[in-house]
Amino acid sequence: MRRSLRFAVACLFTCLVVPTTPAEEVVVPALLDRPEVMSFIERMVEQHQFDRQGLYDLFNEAVFKPTILNVLDKPATSRPWYQFQTNFLTDAKVRDGVAYWRQHQVWLDKARQMFGVPPEIIVAILGVETNFGRNAGSFRAWDALTTIAFDYPRRAEYFQQELEQFLLLAREENKPPLTLKSSYAGALGSPQFMPSSYRKYAIDLDGDGRRDIWGHPADAVGSVAAYFNQYGWKADGMVAVRAQVSGNQVEQLLADKFNLHYTIDELATMGIKPVNALPGNEPAVVFMLETDPGVTEYWLGLTNFYAITRYNRSVNYAMAVNLLAQRLRIAYDDPIEAAPPRSSRPPARRGRAAS
Repeated sequence: MRRSLRFAVACLFTCLVVPTTPAEEVVVPALLDRPEVMSFIERMVEQHQFDRQGLYDLFNEAVFKPTILNVLDKPATSRPWYQFQTNFLTDAKVRDGVAYWRQHQVWLDKARQMFGVPPEIIVAILGVETNFGRNAGSFRAWDALTTIAFDYPRRAEYFQQELEQFLLLAREENKPPLTLKSSYAGALGSPQFMPSSYRKYAIDLDGDGRRDIWGHPADAVGSVAAYFNQYGWKADGMVAVRAQVSGNQVEQLLADKFNLHYTIDELATMGIKPVNALPGNEPAVVFMLETDPGVTEYWLGLTNFYAITRYNRSVNYAMAVNLLAQRLRIAYDDPIEAAPPRSSRPPARRGRAAS
């Protein structure tokens, strides 16, 4: 499950460069002649009682998307922070996020009451993912998933699993598979859940009997909060703090920046200390941001940072969400104070930093 969201979200940031013109669509006439496809179909029939002819019909409708394969190894999250953050920490993003927050206040408050995740974090996720639901993907999910599952060997096993989950999801939600839209990596809805994540974590927050993360903002909001709750989100906790570094162990720690193996006290013995006092038993990871060419800052990511990196295993992504959330909170409370930060440092504010 952890792989599912981080792959989908890492791929999401490059989706705008993927051509989708009809001239580049290639129907794969021999898909049903491929042994791996027939094996997949037989498994769906035997294990999940799908109709064999129905699956034949679906695979005959699959449209191969070669341009998807050209960008799978080039996630935009691999860019240095000073380039990456310019796409997300913008005045327009903050304005749109505050408007989304005010429009869906009742659901954001309900999600916080249920799961302890603050509105600014949920709104920031939706802003980074799909510009608050506006850009949730224009590919047929069936085309995207079949293309990667059977023509991208490095991730074939994973995407065949996601294709299986997609078919189960479509059946459970009573949705025709060919009608569902996704990102080019097969991520679904405003939160960009992969099918396995959708089945595990999407919720029906508005109580209408459906888990609709495309057309129902309530369900998108609640599903993001439910996801973070499952990965240990700490209500009222911080995400990250600046760190002071000494000694020669930082490089080793940077290589393990996505796992909470050490506490603040243990990191202090290795020369890594927070600039602000934190409980010594607080788990933390060390990471680095390149704020300008050749200029770096060291940070400590806390439990909530870890939770965000379960959504996407990228420090750039986690910090973009964190800092956008802080700006959203400031603008929501007092729009006059919503000035863009000059670096990765959180902007000045009155009271506690956003969690």
